[in-house]
Amino acid sequence: MSLPPWSSPLALPPWPHQSAIPGLYELRLGTDILYTDENGNYLIEGQVIETRTRTNLTEQRVAKLTAIDFKSLPLKDALVWKQGTGERKLVVFADPNCGYCKKFEKDLQAVKDVTVYTFLYPILGGDSPEKSKAIWCAKDSTKAWRDWMIKGTLTSDSPQCDTSVLQRNLALGRKHKINGTPGLVFEDGKQQPGAASAEVVEKQLALSRLKAQS
Repeated sequence: MSLPPWSSPLALPPWPHQSAIPGLYELRLGTDILYTDENGNYLIEGQVIETRTRTNLTEQRVAKLTAIDFKSLPLKDALVWKQGTGERKLVVFADPNCGYCKKFEKDLQAVKDVTVYTFLYPILGGDSPEKSKAIWCAKDSTKAWRDWMIKGTLTSDSPQCDTSVLQRNLALGRKHKINGTPGLVFEDGKQQPGAASAEVVEKQLALSRLKAQS
C-alpha cells in the first residue's frame, strides 16, 4: 500500500473517525483503513481485533464503508441468469478476458437458488471491450456470455446495437471502487473483491439474505 503524501506530523483530513480504542482514530485511504493518534504524529497500518469476541473490527468497518445499496444498482444493465428458485441474489462485475471470472462462472453452477446479475466490466485491456460488445449485442446475450465463459465459444451472431451500457458499467464500477474482476456484491450490500469458492458463496448468500430481510 502506498501511503498518502502527508507531512509529518500527519495533516489530518477533516473526518478522522474515533475507533473503538480511546485515542485511536481511523483514516480511510481508498477502501483501506489506517489508524493515527489525535495529533497525527503516528500512522498505524494493521487490523484491530476485539479479543473478547475475536471480532475483526477493521474488517467490519471496511465492509460497512464499502457497502453498496443493492436496490440502487441498475440491474437492467446486467446480464441475468437464474438457478432453482433464484430467490437469493448476487451481482458480479466481470471482464470476458478474466481467467478468475471464468473459473468463478463455472463454480457458480454448483450454487443453488440464485439469480446472478453480471455487469460486463471490460477493464483488462486488449480486446475486452470488443468481446463485451459482441456478447451484449448477441440475440441471447446471457447465453453468449455463458458460452464464452464456460465453453470458450464466442458468438458470431452479434448485430450492431447500443453498447453505451459498457460506459455506464465502467462508471458504476469506478463509483464503487471496484478495481478488479470478479467483483462481487451480495444482497446486503457486502462487497467482496476476487473469486470465491461455491461453499463461500453459499454461506455468504444465506447470511446476506437474512440481513437483507431483517
